[in-house]
Amino acid sequence: MKVVILAGGAGSRLAEETEIKAKPMVEIGGRPILWHIMMHYSHYGFKNFVIALGYKGESIKRYILEYSALNSDLTVNMRTGEVARNGGSRPDWTVELVDTGLATLTGGRIKRLVPYLGDKTFMMTWGDGLSNVNLSELLEFHRSHGKLATVTTVRPPTRYGYMEFDGNRITKFTEKPQLGEGWINGAFFVLEPGIFDYIDSDDTQWEKEPLERLAKDGQLMAHRHRSFWQCMDTLREKHILENLWQSGNPPWKIWNK
Repeated sequence: MKVVILAGGAGSRLAEETEIKAKPMVEIGGRPILWHIMMHYSHYGFKNFVIALGYKGESIKRYILEYSALNSDLTVNMRTGEVARNGGSRPDWTVELVDTGLATLTGGRIKRLVPYLGDKTFMMTWGDGLSNVNLSELLEFHRSHGKLATVTTVRPPTRYGYMEFDGNRITKFTEKPQLGEGWINGAFFVLEPGIFDYIDSDDTQWEKEPLERLAKDGQLMAHRHRSFWQCMDTLREKHILENLWQSGNPPWKIWNK
């Protein structure tokens, strides 16, 4: 089963990082967040990736092309240019890198991938969010209901610290789950090819008309994830993820190596 990663957005709220590279190339723990996402899927046996490129897509192409060399010891014959790779990390992934347009919206990017996805079920997520969602359980749930689309729904921490008061004295300060605000789209989708019929053009935003119409038609199901999830839309959120990685026990790192 193929895994689509939407990686074409400009990441304007991370401008300090994304002026020279694509948002999924912003690093957490010295590795692009894209790598963390792919390691998550690979842990569950999903190793065929289709990455939808747009803004600064060349930075992702360069990383994937150079991955083996950057993560291996090298022996270089300076006369012939021959390079031998020794040891290192060589994941058994297949990665299709597809230019889907600079200004194409999320729905349009998905539709442009039809030639690469065909008529089979596929998974999909954004290139800027981490979670420890059990992908095997997600797929099992999707197959159990027979609808066109499953979305993982989450209750992330509140954006700002939550406080309780006694007069003007703060009695409790914490970042807690959004228990009162309801569930939100956490991505980590499982989709049937029938969803392509819900996308009209490059100017279609997946999060709007397609998902709204799928819900109206009774074709959208929620897989509720009650554990860790965190997007990386801002520098603050990048720092949250970086601090979790540096803690030595990041909650999304479910793989062994």
